[in-house]
Amino acid sequence: MKRQLASMLILVACAVLTQGCLGRAITEGVGTVRGAKGTYAPIKPLSQIKNEPVLAAYTNFELGPIVDDIGGKTPAEFWGFLPKEFYKAMWKKKLPMQAGGKTLVIRGRVVHYESAGTLGMAIGPLEEVIVRTELVDASTGQVLAVGNCIGRTEETVNSGVEKKAEGLAKAFAAWIDAHYPKTGREETE
Repeated sequence: MKRQLASMLILVACAVLTQGCLGRAITEGVGTVRGAKGTYAPIKPLSQIKNEPVLAAYTNFELGPIVDDIGGKTPAEFWGFLPKEFYKAMWKKKLPMQAGGKTLVIRGRVVHYESAGTLGMAIGPLEEVIVRTELVDASTGQVLAVGNCIGRTEETVNSGVEKKAEGLAKAFAAWIDAHYPKTGREETE
């Protein structure tokens, strides 16, 4: 009887452990395809109406200064990756980038930067960068909105500085996309 009980406990343990490993493998696979995640949390929103296209007049979006506000803890290579990822994220959303048009500048300061440690890699990594972001009309200097934009990675395949820059760029693009008309966007190849 004890032997049967022990065998049954071993089978249950194997089933649970296998399920966890399989779930992690699936998550990592999906992470490979999707890349880093980006989200935003408005503090001073663009509009009281969710997803109102108040940015329709803008035909150009520029990445302004994003600075380290945490004592130099943001890795130096982050600043090299961010512009490339920003323009890639804007292109994927089919947002206009017409030099000379009415311009909105995205600027901000890094208020949190976290890399996963050894424990994080073992139980599931969480890395993120949080930027207090301002959306600013370039011609008037008026701050139109303030919020936190977050670049986050939750899979081992997406860990690292470049992926956090990718996630942050996706957050910037998602915030603009939510308030830009869906019609009339140029097709990208």
